Amino acid sequence: MLVEPGYATVPQLLKDVAAAEVDAVLISHGHADHCADLNPLLRARHLSEDPPPALPVFALSGAADAVLALDGQMLAADYALQDFDPGDRFTVGPFQVTTRALRHFVPNVGLRFDLGNLSVAYTGDGGADPQVVDFAAGASLLLAEATFAEGVPEHSVGNLATAARPASTQPPPA
Repeated sequence: MLVEPGYATVPQLLKDVAAAEVDAVLISHGHADHCADLNPLLRARHLSEDPPPALPVFALSGAADAVLALDGQMLAADYALQDFDPGDRFTVGPFQVTTRALRHFVPNVGLRFDLGNLSVAYTGDGGADPQVVDFAAGASLLLAEATFAEGVPEHSVGNLATAARPASTQPPPA
């Protein structure tokens, strides 16, 4: 399962895994740094000598539309788009996936993967949001995206996070 096929992820992935071995893709939101490499993944599958079955692509409603439109009908048979809405729960392979809306510039969800008594909660992009605490409660691991190492610029406060102060909604003093 490939989560967030953003810029340059597929060339790195294909060093270790054949495109046909990817069983599913999940996308939290429509910004290119989270979904742009869906296109080269689909092309690699499409152009292989023995093309695999359609790839299940689970994406927040509308999030994959721009990337999937790049090649129009050429790749239409190579994926099975399964849109979801914030709050939806669904199964991908052995994982129960739970989604929750989290703050960002565009619609964005956190993704939580549960398998038995293990779980991983992932924030997608987003600013400091008390919903993350509830969403990640009891998780074995929280992957919290942080766009900036230090402070978040004024125009992005609330919509992006920083590694230095992930729980803060205010940028550090200048």
